[in-house]
Amino acid sequence: MAGTLKRLFGPVTLSTTLTTNIYAGASGSALLYDSLKQINIANRTGSAATFTIFLGATGANAAGTEMYIAVSVPANTTTPYTFYPGLKLVSTDFLVGGSGTATALTITGFGEQFAV
Repeated sequence: MAGTLKRLFGPVTLSTTLTTNIYAGASGSALLYDSLKQINIANRTGSAATFTIFLGATGANAAGTEMYIAVSVPANTTTPYTFYPGLKLVSTDFLVGGSGTATALTITGFGEQFAV
């Protein structure tokens, strides 16, 4: 069964608040799920900047839910992170996080959406 290709979230500029919602699960419907295939992190500044992302509840981060912790993105670059075959995200899943430098990084997520 093929899904619908789509941009799942973003572009979103990351703030220094590590509990900012980046992705809110599968359009809020229990009848859909998303398969996250890739995220791109763009650093538009002349200095390296870090990001942290958690997979968990809305507006929260907890120990044990980290996906990326203080990962450095070089100055003036876009870095892709690929999930193969994909990271299944359901209606109750959220990606939350932020950057060590305010407004330096922009995140965009791509994947497929499936009906249950």
